[in-house]
Amino acid sequence: MNEIMNAALPRGNTSCFSEQNFNRLLVTMKEKAYPEGTHLFWEGDFSDKLFYLKRGRVKLTKSTDEGKELILYMYGRGDMVGQADPFFSSKHSFTAEVIEDSEVGVIEQKDLEIMICQHCDFAIDFMKWMGIHHRLTQTKFRDLMMYGKPGALCSTLIRLSNTYGEKHGDTILINKKITHTDLSNMIGATRESVNRMLSDLRKKDALEYENGMIVIKDLVMLQDICHCELCPNEICRI
Repeated sequence: MNEIMNAALPRGNTSCFSEQNFNRLLVTMKEKAYPEGTHLFWEGDFSDKLFYLKRGRVKLTKSTDEGKELILYMYGRGDMVGQADPFFSSKHSFTAEVIEDSEVGVIEQKDLEIMICQHCDFAIDFMKWMGIHHRLTQTKFRDLMMYGKPGALCSTLIRLSNTYGEKHGDTILINKKITHTDLSNMIGATRESVNRMLSDLRKKDALEYENGMIVIKDLVMLQDICHCELCPNEICRI
């Protein structure tokens, strides 16, 4: 029965788990619905759970004392979300906001610890999952800090294309409506500067808009601007 459920579920960032270990996760999950606008957790909450997204979308944000929001990650179907520190009591350093009605499998830390202790192969897969998160964080900080705001914007557009992109000939449609405010929050820039940078890219014929969605016309130009290292898609994602 679990294997049938497994086949019907998306894998996302949990593809590093074997079929058997993914089924072990499924067995421990407690299903819960989260409406749009609610939160899986807040910054400062104890990190004693992981959340598997069976349906919906979640964004992870970090807020400054002035109330400015930085979008760290965006997760969708098949992704597991949370700050996992097995065997240690820690607090979340970011907030997880539900941006689409979501169906979530909740995994308690105590159940996770039991699986890690009982199954060495599960522990290895879990270490792989944590390693993917570390690499994702490292590459994101590189993009934000090393090549200025234009580099950060181009990297974000590439990540969006890997996450939501649909290839049409030589172009890639980012099949999600991403506002300029969203982009500014993703790279820590003002909305006005994002407007200017997008306008410059349109003038260079690197991108265009179609029904309010971004179409990338020259991926190589974006890669050159952000000094792209051609990371695998599991790392180069939003």
